[in-house]
Formats: sequence, structure tokens, C-alpha cells
Amino acid sequence: MLSALMLQDPGSSPRGKKPALRALALTFGAALASALMTAAVPASRAGEPPAAHGIAMHGSPALPPGFPHLPYANPAAPKGGVLKLGQIGTFDSLNPFIVFGVSAAGMREYVYESLLARSQDEPFSLYGLIARSLRTPADRSFVEFELDPEARFSDGKPITAEDVVFSWSLLKEKGQPYMRAHYRTVVKAEVPGPGRVRFTFDASGNREAPLLLGLMPILPSHRIRESDFERTSLAPPVGSGPYIVAAVDAGRSITLKRNPAWWAAERPVNRGRFNFDEIRIEYFRDQTTLFEAFKSGSVHVRLEDDASRWAEGYDFPAATEGRVQRREVATRLPAGMTALVMNTRRPPFDDQRVRQAMIQLFDFEWINRSLFHGHYVRTQSYFARSELAAHAIPASDAELELLARANARVRPEILAGTYAMPTSDGQGHNRANLQAAFALLQAAGYRQDRGLMIKAATGRPLTFEMMAASRGEERLFQAFAKSLERLGIAARIRLVDSAQRWARLKTFDFDMMQWTWAASLSPGNEQVNRWGSASATTQLSLNYPGVSDPAIDVVIDALVGAERRDQLITAARALDRLLLSGDYVIPLYHPRGQWLAHWDVLEGPPVPPTAGFTIDTWWMRQRP
Repeated sequence: MLSALMLQDPGSSPRGKKPALRALALTFGAALASALMTAAVPASRAGEPPAAHGIAMHGSPALPPGFPHLPYANPAAPKGGVLKLGQIGTFDSLNPFIVFGVSAAGMREYVYESLLARSQDEPFSLYGLIARSLRTPADRSFVEFELDPEARFSDGKPITAEDVVFSWSLLKEKGQPYMRAHYRTVVKAEVPGPGRVRFTFDASGNREAPLLLGLMPILPSHRIRESDFERTSLAPPVGSGPYIVAAVDAGRSITLKRNPAWWAAERPVNRGRFNFDEIRIEYFRDQTTLFEAFKSGSVHVRLEDDASRWAEGYDFPAATEGRVQRREVATRLPAGMTALVMNTRRPPFDDQRVRQAMIQLFDFEWINRSLFHGHYVRTQSYFARSELAAHAIPASDAELELLARANARVRPEILAGTYAMPTSDGQGHNRANLQAAFALLQAAGYRQDRGLMIKAATGRPLTFEMMAASRGEERLFQAFAKSLERLGIAARIRLVDSAQRWARLKTFDFDMMQWTWAASLSPGNEQVNRWGSASATTQLSLNYPGVSDPAIDVVIDALVGAERRDQLITAARALDRLLLSGDYVIPLYHPRGQWLAHWDVLEGPPVPPTAGFTIDTWWMRQRP
């Protein structure tokens, strides 16, 4: 749960009216901050691209130089109080950047900072933080960062250009796999002057590279020994973020305290954020115990992900009396793709007709009504709930041109925008879809024999294993298996623990399992790891279905190389159509928004940003 709370930043403007004198003071303060911020951006140097206060993946950042605060944050938010959060599992390390061990929650978000900070109200825009400005040419072949001379680590040491180069070098070699991949696009790292760092990129044309370097965490070279970096440790680290580690109970809890000497408290990207004096994160064995802790007030906030619990679980006294408040928070982020994944590397799912039959046999309407109280909507796209989705939209001329260049094969109804997932009457009979599935299986060489679906050529029954990672997944598989039984398909359900699951996923050792690919409004290089042909045979990749299609590779290249927002949308919709045409997964469902429950000791801005809820812009409610 905590990761969902940490990775998004909502907020709004100050609430209510203020006395005229205070309003005047705020106006003067904003103007002064704007002037100082503008003056802080270095002037252009001869022959160099101009210095900028921020960068957007496509186009220009929405906020101008000198903006006083992020538009969704309340700069008048009161400071103080203790925020109590909950997390499932355990931890044995305070290092969130290495492969080994399990890091405590909140370290990356609250203890460390990056060169630039992300706005959660834009698809992918970054603004100055440790780096007060940056320079990058039109082709983004390099990026140069100018550091804020006031930037400090929590031990008071200044952040230097050498710290930035040290962080890049260390994470490139010993960081998480995604860091190693991102940072190895750099062919040269230089310190051209005091407080300046320049990274020159390879010839791959990766326009996202400057932004990925802007989000790189900056580590203190004076406190880290490279030889020890990959070892798990519970020693409190030194970062430059708003909080420091105050207490650790190994595997059970971690306490963070706001650093009173935090150097960046008044920077525009931080005003109105990080308002709690203390954050306590307690770990729980499972969702049941975590929910009981929430009901008792030992945990203050939760983003609910269980439709049954959302419908029936909030009838305890604190909720019925209004001390626990519930709301559905609007979000314009893509819902992503939660699906039952079919492994195309092995029978029976190497036959697309069998995969199409499985899609026909999944009775969403009945499952949604009987298991989830009708709270979900069907997922029809890999970018559902956003402008990137191709569902119900005919392919544009630009899409058709891209798909033709890729020599792509897209089903006509998907190209026309008329395709939708099979539907039923919700009564659990699904007769028409059963008939459609039977016809597909017959075309694939199957027939029924004494109640079993068998391969006519071999006499072998159609059977496969569903790998479940939780009781909730097991319950879903049991419901799906009932539909399969009606055609004589014998599906075996195996519940595995976390260690077994990850070991099997590493080598793609499964027939069917449930997975979620999260999505953003600015998809990019991560799509290579999910759907690129090379990733189909690469261990630890997220290409679990085994997608291997040269046309998809071409479209992903267009997506990553898009220079304008309209080009990105075109490529994303083309990718969406290709993935849907391949029938690699059985799309499941998603909520319309975010289900938020919190104790009334907390208060937040009334309107969230595009990304939806985050705790970072909330505060402790002031009692009369």
C-alpha cells in the first residue's frame, strides 16, 4: 500500500479566505520568490543551449520560471503531527537502490532527492531541485545540470558535482537493473566547472535520457564505500531529502523525522509538501491484520484495492460515525493492464485461437457482480482511462501510416475502433460466448470426448495450470475454472508463496498467472522490457506473455523516439492495437478512480492533480 501512497503527489490551492494583510504578504513573498528563482537560472553561454528551469518529455513544462509552488500543493499547509502508515511484509535493509535484500518503505521518497523533481499534474515534466537549472540541445544528445549552491546533505555537507558523478558511476554498476540500463546510455560524464555536471549520451536517440538522469538519486560520496554498497544494512543513511531515519525496529517498523535543517524546504517544488513532523511506518503480516490496524487507528490512511472490502468492510463504528472518511478520488492516470497472462512460449497458449477462446470464456459481468459487487469496469486497453487508449477510436491517418511502415497485422475491428471484450448477461450462463469459444477450439483441432476437451490429433486433454499468488487470485481462478469446466477444460489451480512465484517468473515457468503492468501518461523505454522481441527470452524481463513481433518493435521505437505529444499518442494507440490483436492476455478490470479511506485527523487539498491521491501534500488537521 505504501508504494501507492508514496509515488504520487496531489494537492491544490490554499483553502478558505485569508486576512488582507496575510494575503498581501503571501503575494509579496510569491513575487520575491519568483524574482529570486528567475535570477537563479544561469544566463546562456556562447554556443550552448539556453539554461532552463525545467524540462518536459514533449513540448515545454507547464509552469513558468519563478513559479511559487506546485499548483496542487497548499503552501499554507500547517506543519506538525505524526503520520502513521502501514506496509505489508518485512524489510532487512535501508538501501533502496540495490538488488539484494528488501528495503524499508519510504527511503527513496523521503530520505533521498534527485537533481530534478517531478510534477504530478503533467504527463512527464521535471523542475529544478538539487539542480537549479539544466541545458540540453534539441536532439538531447547531452544534458548539463547546474547545481543549487545551497544544496546540502543531512549531515550538512554540500552536494557537489563530484557527488553527482559518483552517484551515476555507482548506480550504473551496482544499482537496480533499471538504473544500470538507464545510466549506461551515458558515454561521458564531465565536470566542466564548479557545480556543473554534463552527461553525453550514446547515439541511440533516447529522448527520455535527460529526464532519467534528472530523476537519478544523489548519494553522498563522502559517506559511501563502493565495496560495501551492495551489502544490506540497517545503518541510518545520509541523504538530502526532507526526512532522516530516527528509529528502526528491524523488519517491523521505521520512524522518519522531518529534518529541521532541510535545505530545500522553501524551494517551489516543495512548498506545501512534507508537512508531518514524523512518519511512522509499521509492517504487517497480511492485508487482514493491516486493515484491523487501520480500523483501530494505528494506521491513518489506506488506498483500498479490494472491491469486496470497499463494499462491505467499512461498517465499523469509526466509519459509520464519520471519524473515518471514504471517497473515490478521480485520477487521469491510465489504469494500466491487470490481466490473466497466457504464456505463449508453451502449449496450449502458443495457439492464438486457444487464447481467443479463453477471452471468450472469461465472464466479467458475472464475476464483477458475484465477487466484486459491481464496483469494477472492464479493461479494454493497455492504457485504459486515458487519451493513449485506442479503444472505441478509429485509427488515425498517422497511426495507419505507422502501422503500415511496421508491416503490422491488426484485426480490422480493432483498427476501426469497434472491438470490445466479450460481454454476457451477468447470470453466469454465458451461452453465446461458450459457443464462440467452442468454435475457436474446434478450429484449433480440439473436440469433446466424454465431457473432456481433447486435441483430436493426440487425444490429450486441454489442461493447464493457473498460478495464484494470493487468496484473492485463487478465488478469481476458481470462478474462471467453473466456466472452463463447461467446455471440458480442466484447469489446475496452484497457490504459491512469494519466493516460489518469483523463482518461476524469472524463467517464465508458468501457464497462466495474474499480473499488472502499471502505465503512465508518458510511456517510454519500459515498453521495450515489456513487449520487445528481445525481452521475450530475457530472464527478469516483464514480457511474461512472450510477445515477439517485429511490428511491435518498430512501434515501440516510434514511441520512445516521439518528439511531440501527438506523436506519442499515435504510437501508444498503435501499440495498444497491436497488443490487443495478439490476444496475449485476458484483460480483467479496474476501478473508475482511487478508493481512499482515512482518519479525520488528516486533511488534504480538495482537488488532486492528474496522478490522483498522494500523502505528500496532506497535513494534520488543526482542531478548534
